[in-house]
Amino acid sequence: MKSLPLGPLMIDVAGLELTDAERERLAQPLVGGVILFKHNYRDTQQLTALCAAIHDLRSPALPIAIDHEGGRVQRCREGFTHVPPMRRLGELWDTDPVAARRAAADLGYLLAAELRACGVDYSFTPVLDLDWGPSGVIGDRAFHKNPEAVAELAGELIAGLRAAGMGCCGKHFPGHGWVAADSHLAIPVDERSLAEMEPDLTPYRRLTLDGVMPAHVIYPKVDPRPAGFSPVWLEKLRKEFKFDGVIFSDDLSMEGAAFAGNMVQRAEAAWAAGCDMLLICNAPDAVADVLANWKPVPDPVRAARIARIVPGSAWRQDATRYAAGRAAVDSLTA
Repeated sequence: MKSLPLGPLMIDVAGLELTDAERERLAQPLVGGVILFKHNYRDTQQLTALCAAIHDLRSPALPIAIDHEGGRVQRCREGFTHVPPMRRLGELWDTDPVAARRAAADLGYLLAAELRACGVDYSFTPVLDLDWGPSGVIGDRAFHKNPEAVAELAGELIAGLRAAGMGCCGKHFPGHGWVAADSHLAIPVDERSLAEMEPDLTPYRRLTLDGVMPAHVIYPKVDPRPAGFSPVWLEKLRKEFKFDGVIFSDDLSMEGAAFAGNMVQRAEAAWAAGCDMLLICNAPDAVADVLANWKPVPDPVRAARIARIVPGSAWRQDATRYAAGRAAVDSLTA
C-alpha cells in the first residue's frame, strides 16, 4: 500500500473491477478520490470488492463517492432499496411536517447505511435547489419550493446520513432550480439579482455542510463566470456563509464547464476560483491530459479539508434505524 497525501482530483473508473492501468492512475499524486457510476455496479458483492480494491491502493485511502440521491439519481439499483425522489418528502411536509422530518432522517440513514455497507464513503446529496418549476434536470430531485421546508428536510436527511457515518454535500450552490437549461448540455444563465436569489441561499445559510458543489450556471448580475469558476461566489460561500468544508467542482466534463476552455484550463480555472476537489468524469483521455499538464501549487489548507472526507473507522448498522428507513420508503411510495 502506497503512502501518499490525497490530491485535488476525483476521477472515475471504467468497469466493475480495476484494471492495471487504473491502479497506476489512481496512484498519481494529483488524484484524491474516486466517483462511481451505474456502469461500476452489478451487485452488492461486486461493489464491495471494487471499493475494497480502491481503498487498498493507498494510505490514507482514497474516498469513494457516488451520486445516490434517490429517485432518478440512484446509481445502485438491484440489491439496494429504491429511495423515492426528495419531492415525496416535500409533499408530505405540506400535510404533516413532523412526519416529513422523521421520514427524511430515516431515509438519510437508510441511504448511507446501504452504501457504507458496501464500502462507499460519500454520496453527493442533498440537492438544495428550490423547485421553482422550469428546471427539468432538477425537478423532483428538489425537496420543495419553500426554502424553509428545504432547509428543514435537508437538515434531517443530513442527520440521518451522519448517523450512518456519512458526510453530506449540498448542491448546486447558489441554486440551479430557476433555470430551464441543463448544465450537462448547455451553460444555463440565471438573470436574477442577488436580492432575488435570497430564497435559494437560505438552505446554505441555515445548514452545517461537509461539502458544497457549485452550479455550472452563470448569474450575470453577480459575476459573468459560472459559479464553480467564480471567486466571487466561492469567496461569498467561505466568508459570508462561514463554510469551511470541501468545495467540489461539478463534473468538469459537462457542457456547462466549457466556458473555461479545454480540460486543463477548466481545472486551472476551478482551482483558481477556490474549488478544493475537481471532478472529471467519463473522460479518461482528458484525465490523462490533466495529470500530465496541470501543475497546481500545493495548498495545505485545501489538503486538510480533503482529508476530512477520508473513510472513517468501522461502523455497525443499527437494525432498528434501518427498518425505520425501509418503512419510510414504503410509506412514501404507497
